[in-house]
Amino acid sequence: MQGMKKFYDVFYNIVMVICKLLLIADILITSFAILGRYVPFLPDPTWSEEVVLTLMSYMAVLSAALAIRKKAHIRMTTFDRYFPKKALQVLDFAADLAVTALALVMLVVGWNYANTVGVRGFYTSLTWLSKKWMYYPIPLAGLVMIIFEIEQLIDDVLNLKGKEAEA
Repeated sequence: MQGMKKFYDVFYNIVMVICKLLLIADILITSFAILGRYVPFLPDPTWSEEVVLTLMSYMAVLSAALAIRKKAHIRMTTFDRYFPKKALQVLDFAADLAVTALALVMLVVGWNYANTVGVRGFYTSLTWLSKKWMYYPIPLAGLVMIIFEIEQLIDDVLNLKGKEAEA
């Protein structure tokens, strides 16, 4: 179990670094585009808006997947004090199964969509770049969500068996 925790820690940190790099790229490209509009000797890149939106899509879905591991998503906990501990554990397990199913749908359907519809279009300002890159954040997020949900499901099973999962 300890080796698995180390894997998840490393994987989490890698995804976090990717999100940070995407944010830095967004800021730099946006800054350059704004400067290009107001500083006469700098070019205003026509491709900046589409690239920034694409990078932002990757960052948004990956950071949302990161929240699964830390259980940082909005959760309905108002009635938790009225339920027995075992019932809450079963509900957590059911919720994690539902999120895993959603992630699997995102992975499969998103991959198919990116590779069918996405390959038919091209960016307006970067005519050589396929729009499939605009659709890949969905299957990528599904994959990362599945990876983090496996850890959550294992913790749920351990909690149901009466063994506290490692924090």
